[in-house]
Parts: sequence; C-alpha cells; structure tokens
Amino acid sequence: MTDVSEMKIVVNRNGPYRVVGGIPLAIETITPNPAGESWEWTPGRSFEASAEYFLCRCGHSKNKPFCDNSHLSVGFEGKETASRRPIERQSEHFDGPTHVLSDDEELCAFARFCDPGGKIWSLIEQTDRPEVRELVVREAFHCPSGRLVLREKSTGKVLEPTLPPSIGIVEDTALKCSGPLWVRGGIRVESADGRPYEIRNRVTLCRCGASTNMPFCNGSHASIRFQDGLTRESSP
Repeated sequence: MTDVSEMKIVVNRNGPYRVVGGIPLAIETITPNPAGESWEWTPGRSFEASAEYFLCRCGHSKNKPFCDNSHLSVGFEGKETASRRPIERQSEHFDGPTHVLSDDEELCAFARFCDPGGKIWSLIEQTDRPEVRELVVREAFHCPSGRLVLREKSTGKVLEPTLPPSIGIVEDTALKCSGPLWVRGGIRVESADGRPYEIRNRVTLCRCGASTNMPFCNGSHASIRFQDGLTRESSP
C-alpha cells in the first residue's frame, strides 16, 4: 500500500477531486440501532483504486462516485469557502470532569452519532462516570468529519480513533440519502491553488455540490436528499 505521505486529494477548480496515491475507496453506511439512532458504520462494496482517479464533486455525474465531466455541462461553481484557521482555534470547547470536548460546528456532516444515549454536549459533563465516559468517547470517535474532538484533561492528549488511510462513500439509511466523502487516516487535502488544508485524521468532503463550506461537507446533502444510486437503501 502507498505510504500516506504520497497520498493526496486535490480540489480541482469548479471540477472534481483528483485522488492520488491509490487510496482505497469503499461504501460506508450509517447503520441505526433499534431506536433509529445512528449507531455503527457498516462497510460496503469497494471500488478499484487506481494510482489516480477523479471523484464527482458537483453531484451530477451519472457514474458516481466518479466524475464523468458533468460539472462542465451544469456549470458547476465549487468555490472553496472553508476557513484556513486550525480547527483548535475555530472550535468551541466544553469542559468536563475528565475530558474537554472541542466542537467545530461548521464541519458538521449530519451523521448524528453524537445523539444516542444523550447528546454528547450534555454527556461531557458526566465523564467522571466510567459508563458515560465510554459513551462520550464512542460518540466522538464515530463522528466522520472530525467536528468533535476529545482531549484528556490529565495528560492533554488528543484522543483519535485508528483509521487506515482510505475514503468512505457515506450512505445514510435512516435518512434515505447519500452523504459526503469520509477521508480517513491523515490524507492531505489540497486546495485548487495548491495550498494544503490542515492535515487531520478524519474529514468529510462535499460531493452533493450544495455545501456552503466547500470543500468540506456541512450537511446540505441531508436537506436536498442527495441520491447517488449506489445502494438500494439510498435509492429514491
């Protein structure tokens, strides 16, 4: 497998994502619990990952997740508007007994793993209870966008799940829609002007074409009920 330092995703101006380094690509489905709450990630079918490939960013390709140049015919304008500030500086911080929760709401991909068992912003205040602390860690770790980040108060250590370098194509069975590209394992994302964004363990990139925080997802796929047709569950 290619070393992560040789992997990157380049945002083409008003065009697709150019994916370099043979990054593994597969469907990842948000699977609800019996109460209908987001609870688990279920891996789905994988796609051939060549040394370089192009992923649709406008939402109109008839060959999703890959680009078929539909952005040219629809006049896609994918202006990058996301902040360049480090996430630590643009996050709100919630102090708990054992952990601090950092929350960058602009990065919310609306996966809703922060809700089961009580919303994480309330649970953080009860992390001196082992069972609650375990749930808080679980909810933060399942957040695909990295909006939610935990830090241990005793050590100052940032807690992150172990994620191999890969791209997940998010499908949401509960909402019956398709979500963003879940980029994992510290893969570099470069702007169209060649500048890299902050390298992070997990980020979500817009692929419906409707985000107002491009190239990152802001949950707009849920409001427009974006469909990519890749799974029976996400079909209209």
